[in-house]
Amino acid sequence: MEEVIIYTDGACSGNPGPGGWGTILMYKDNKKEISGGLKNTTNNVMELTAVIEGLKLLKFPCNVHLYSDSAYVVNAFNQNWIKNWVKNITNHLHILLFRYKISMVKFNRKHLIKKR
Repeated sequence: MEEVIIYTDGACSGNPGPGGWGTILMYKDNKKEISGGLKNTTNNVMELTAVIEGLKLLKFPCNVHLYSDSAYVVNAFNQNWIKNWVKNITNHLHILLFRYKISMVKFNRKHLIKKR
């Protein structure tokens, strides 16, 4: 099965407050960067949105190595919290989880900057 790497990050100025998210997808020699934001949101929503938007871009079944600096997101995957969440923003995540084999890795943002 093909391998895809996704790096995600989200942040918020105030909590709630204006926030943004960014995602980098890497597949073979291809790299795609996407980002967005909301005027009134929370840090956790931005972290999850980065993951959801990255997974939504995948076009075929694959193994996904998903990197996040968010303990909230990493624990949601590694401790299976997401399987108990319902509706709202995570509903998209539920749908996407069934399409891909995802391994979640906690990383330090500084590692990503060095690789770019």
